[in-house]
Amino acid sequence: MGPIFLVGYMGCGKSTLGRKLARRLGVPFFDTDSVVEEREGASVCDIFRYEGETRFRELERAAIETIIAEGGVCVVSTGGGLPLWGDNMERMNGAGHTVYLRRTAEQIAGRLTPYGRRKRPKLSGLNDVELVEYMRSDMPRRELFYAKAHSTVECGAMSDEELVARLSNEFGDGRR
Repeated sequence: MGPIFLVGYMGCGKSTLGRKLARRLGVPFFDTDSVVEEREGASVCDIFRYEGETRFRELERAAIETIIAEGGVCVVSTGGGLPLWGDNMERMNGAGHTVYLRRTAEQIAGRLTPYGRRKRPKLSGLNDVELVEYMRSDMPRRELFYAKAHSTVECGAMSDEELVARLSNEFGDGRR
């Protein structure tokens, strides 16, 4: 089956749900931001600030290529912008199964802690109103890429536990 790639807007819960899903399925978990930070010895914010977005996106692509090359089933939480860059969405669709975790701007804003905002370069420093306005204007462009996922899960009304149960039922037997 290959990797299960979780895609969606920053702060929608990919890392949190990915960790829980991987544990439930008994497979490895990878977070592309963490993989990049570990390899580079720098935070995502610092890479953006000092090396630029293009360099960061190249490092993200290298991370998914490494994960794909390792083979086998695993759960991968991708950065919110990763599916938009180059042919990343097509690459992930061809190598495994992609799941779009869909939430509204208001739902995401409600989930983001102050730390969650600070660690995301594009959201850092925004107040609550500015955060929702930014996401509302940015999400439609990203939606075009996320919508290419094999499946979409409307997360709004479900708890994390319900989402993990739904996804583990879908992927628990190793078939699509």
